[in-house]
Amino acid sequence: MVIKKIAILFSGEGSNLEKLLTSLHNKVFEHCKIEVVTTICNRPNVAGIEKSRAYGIEPLIIDHTLFKSREAFDEALVEAIVKSGAELTVLAGFMRFLTPYFTKQVKAINLHPSLLPLFKGGSAIKESFNSPMKVAGISVHYVSEELDGGEIIAQRCFEKIEEMSFEDFEAKIHALEHELLPETVKNLLNRN
Repeated sequence: MVIKKIAILFSGEGSNLEKLLTSLHNKVFEHCKIEVVTTICNRPNVAGIEKSRAYGIEPLIIDHTLFKSREAFDEALVEAIVKSGAELTVLAGFMRFLTPYFTKQVKAINLHPSLLPLFKGGSAIKESFNSPMKVAGISVHYVSEELDGGEIIAQRCFEKIEEMSFEDFEAKIHALEHELLPETVKNLLNRN
């Protein structure tokens, strides 16, 4: 049985981290077994840390505020990922801009809460909600040097309902994220 190893990077509550761990960690599929070999967080006091521990994975805390530059932080990240043996890194709510030092050395995918190439950056949900578009959704894409600009791997959308509150809209986005991210990781790794 081929074992495919992944690293998961997160920065906050860890809802997507938890969904990945539930759906993929140590699960056997047609062509492989997927193992989460490391989880890495850049903030020392977030809820996702305990979610990782609940699955028996002690997260590596690499606090970005302790580094002099983005490049120095990315060097520490790359070193930890390479040491883990992960062949794919999944950004699951990891709120850091990554430098070319990272993007040139690590094969990584990111979850973004809009239909790219629209609404890039940190306010994507709000911008999408306030837009005149009749649909909204999420994207999973490869991480590149351009913010939210890498090749799109998968997307999922839903129809915006006129009377939908922002809270309902955001909940719908998160529900889709919890489905699409694990499914995309599985599809990428579970190949002949």
